[in-house]
Amino acid sequence: MQHAAIPIIGFAAFSGTGKTTLLTQLIPLLSQEGLKIGLIKHSHHSFEIDQPGKDSFRLRQAGAVSVLLASRNRRAIITEIDSELEPRLDDQLKVLDQSNLDLILVEGFKAEHFPKIELHRPALNKPLLYPNDPNVIAVASDAPLTLPDHMTGLDLNQPAEIADFILNWHKETSHD
Repeated sequence: MQHAAIPIIGFAAFSGTGKTTLLTQLIPLLSQEGLKIGLIKHSHHSFEIDQPGKDSFRLRQAGAVSVLLASRNRRAIITEIDSELEPRLDDQLKVLDQSNLDLILVEGFKAEHFPKIELHRPALNKPLLYPNDPNVIAVASDAPLTLPDHMTGLDLNQPAEIADFILNWHKETSHD
């Protein structure tokens, strides 16, 4: 990732595996260790982050291509994108202010080339991703798996174990 100024690690899985749920558990654990976390989430759907009736929504609906909301507590930029193509992770990294972050967690973008933890639930009857993705550095599953020696296996139901793996990975990556 050309525009990653800090370590970046993703969570790749099929829909319904629990990526968002795991991230809501991991972020506090990683933050407690002093890391400032950024997050990029890929969505396959159109979405609204501002609400109908609010000024930002009305201004965007009136034709503003980009709306920046700012207060003393937070800033949000809403940009209309006219593209037939799915967004690329590196393009999102260009617009993310990484200056006050230690680590970027990524949900989705599973076809892109960057370090990822695969989440796998055998009960969903979906194939494992790691055999076809050399960027998968660990597999977190809710059932025991037989993995190759070079692949780290994690318990999907133990967020603290996954957080420890990420912290160790972050220490190794940050010193490269």
